[in-house]
Amino acid sequence: MASSMLPISQSQAFCARARLIPASLSGPVRFALPHRHRRDASYRKPLRTMVVTTTTAEMPKKRQASRDRSFVDEMRTVAMRLHTKDQAKEGEKESKSPPVAKWEPSIEGYLRFLVDSKIVYDTLETIIQKVAYPWYAEFRSTGLERFEKLAKDLKWFKDQGHTIPEPSSPGVSYS
Repeated sequence: MASSMLPISQSQAFCARARLIPASLSGPVRFALPHRHRRDASYRKPLRTMVVTTTTAEMPKKRQASRDRSFVDEMRTVAMRLHTKDQAKEGEKESKSPPVAKWEPSIEGYLRFLVDSKIVYDTLETIIQKVAYPWYAEFRSTGLERFEKLAKDLKWFKDQGHTIPEPSSPGVSYS
């Protein structure tokens, strides 16, 4: 970064060598502004003049961190500001509540999921078979049929000695 910053003496030498403006305009520029309120054409006040001088200096370029990083890196930085330290090791927020206990799957929970899924897919396949609307027929034999496969999985669990639960109220109400 130090190589991109020039000392003032070098930048002045650069400006002296390169002629960026015509020689006729290299001196101060004068603008004449006429007086606004002239009542009498014979009564003339002198024109007001203003001298404008300009200088050019080369400013060191500031390195913008956002331009050097990819979009994904920028989004990751923003996301990490929103995460707590419990969620990610780079998280910046402090959690207000105790961390959620780690979820441990169980066979009983998986069986409840399978039973609820079976009743939902059974309802869906029944609706498709009745063809209340002609466009429902497009969903037949698409490979989305799951009722028979779920029934087979539940039968296997029953053969293994597990008790198959009844469908839960959320599963029944959803189907």
